[in-house]
Amino acid sequence: MSPAVLYFLKRFNPLSQEPIKRLKTPWGVLEPSVDLFPLVYLLFIYGFIYILPYGRDVIGISWFDWCRSEDGPLEWIQFLCFLGAFVCSSIVLWKRRNLGLNKTWFLWLLLAIICFFVAGEEISWGERITGVGLDALRAINDQGESNIHNISFFHHNLLDPSFEISCIFLGWIGWRAWPNIDAFPAKRYSLYFLLVAAFYFYFDISYASTIKQIRNDQEIFELLMSVGLLAHCWSNVFTQKRASSN
Repeated sequence: MSPAVLYFLKRFNPLSQEPIKRLKTPWGVLEPSVDLFPLVYLLFIYGFIYILPYGRDVIGISWFDWCRSEDGPLEWIQFLCFLGAFVCSSIVLWKRRNLGLNKTWFLWLLLAIICFFVAGEEISWGERITGVGLDALRAINDQGESNIHNISFFHHNLLDPSFEISCIFLGWIGWRAWPNIDAFPAKRYSLYFLLVAAFYFYFDISYASTIKQIRNDQEIFELLMSVGLLAHCWSNVFTQKRASSN
């Protein structure tokens, strides 16, 4: 692999804990204080995958639609990232088991539970692998699957606001209001969550506009949230970040 490719992968690796370096551009030098991987990822998806040819000839649909489809590769990557975040947050809990059950420990416990729950929801609690599910859930599920987030009431009334509120909290409120609590993602990971909140807000508000609602690219943006949580949890397992006595 060429040195240029290695440098690029190292520079924009979401799991890297190296200090964020200045970025030289033809228009000047940028000094970002946040991880730029989300921007590179979106540029790759919409600037390359979107126009990648011959998808219909090979798999029957465009590569872009395949990537963002239900049960497509992006959704499986989300599952792996949420599962990885659950494992990493569980390791954090285990390492701190002798430090006392303080507020930060319980916040890590809450984060581990949420990551485990979302990982299970992504694969309908194994139904997509085994084909075994609960008929009671399937009967009230918009997609006929054994999960909660696609139950009609939750899917149409609570799902989008939950993404918007949680991502604003994870990407902005948490690290600004409680900078010493390391259970909340640091400023470095802001874009992983704020871009998701922005997409869902724009998607919802376009529904009430005078033009056609924007395309539902939720799988593309939800991936950022899963990668952001994995990067956050990973960093607390393998490096010493913000100490907390809360």
